[in-house]
Amino acid sequence: MNTQRWMSQQYFVFFMTWGVFLPYWTGWLIDVKELTVAQASVVMSLGLVARGMSTLFIFPYFAGKWSNKTLLNAMGIGTFFMLVCYIPVESYSVLLLITLGLNLFYPPLMPALDSIASVLVQHKQLRHYGKARSWGSIGFVVAGMLLTVFTGLLGDAVILYAMLFMAMIFVFLGFLQTPEILAQKPQATKTAKTKMWQLFKVRYFGLVLLIVVLLQAGHASYYSYGYIFLQELDTPKMLIGIIINIAVISEIIFFAKADTAFSKFSIGGLLTMAALGSTVRWLVIFLFPNPIVFTISQVLHAFSFAMGHYAFIRFLNQNLSIGQIPNAQGMYSALALSWSTAIFTIFGGYLYEIDPKLAFLGMVVCTIPSMLIAMYYRKLSAK
Repeated sequence: MNTQRWMSQQYFVFFMTWGVFLPYWTGWLIDVKELTVAQASVVMSLGLVARGMSTLFIFPYFAGKWSNKTLLNAMGIGTFFMLVCYIPVESYSVLLLITLGLNLFYPPLMPALDSIASVLVQHKQLRHYGKARSWGSIGFVVAGMLLTVFTGLLGDAVILYAMLFMAMIFVFLGFLQTPEILAQKPQATKTAKTKMWQLFKVRYFGLVLLIVVLLQAGHASYYSYGYIFLQELDTPKMLIGIIINIAVISEIIFFAKADTAFSKFSIGGLLTMAALGSTVRWLVIFLFPNPIVFTISQVLHAFSFAMGHYAFIRFLNQNLSIGQIPNAQGMYSALALSWSTAIFTIFGGYLYEIDPKLAFLGMVVCTIPSMLIAMYYRKLSAK
């Protein structure tokens, strides 16, 4: 089978769901389930805590027990079931419990797919990680564009049903043919806990992890409040999805060209540029709070997210063995994409209540230290 095409397909379908969940879920909780901004912030933040627990402990544990194919199928089915549970619920406390359950199954699909991509790269079955990952970004854009139309016509209630439909497609595809290597059970090794701490014996792993944790945490306000901030700016609802997806279009272009255009750049150099771009992005939104400037700043997502993510994946592929990668991906997802984001989502929520644009300025407390540490790492690794 064409492994490049298979990996691109998996990214495409998963990120179609992510294109609904990431930018719209907080707004859906507020508009459809009638939670306050503060309540929705707590729900999403505690969901991030649950996501971190799952990606740091549960995902690496089962990655060491089950084949990659079985793991994908189990997480996909669990995701679909938890989404169905949202339909009849109105209670704040029950919504919180369901969100915690969803985050045990759904977000770990992201490190699972990146771990699979790394396995295929190291076995010479995936030639271009960047091109495959770019199809994930395309899926994100497609979902956002379609949802913009349907929410404009039918209202925000359609957000949940869009998630259900695309999650069902992901589950269906999981039972079709996969690369043979992904059906193999992992060989018996030491416990996941032992291997997790062994990662810090890899030269510079801890330093690079700290850089990307700070870098990704800096997106907390954008992910949770970008949608409602654009509403605050009186942006037409039909345009909000388009504006959000400009960031992902820039991400697509980056991933499509990264393997060739940035092959000669050092990992430290990429991380420094990512942190600089992120700092500029949040400062611009704070200084010029209007839809046009927000739209232009979306191009910097190619730096703030895509470049930082690509640099970290490249570090893993160059420095870690196949057996270490699920643990590294779990740690990255837990610390960079979950727990740190949860902390700064709450921080950003308090700032948002004071003044919406302050929630974006507050993110430079992550990005400036990230940039300084990346410059230090670049200098060290060049020796």
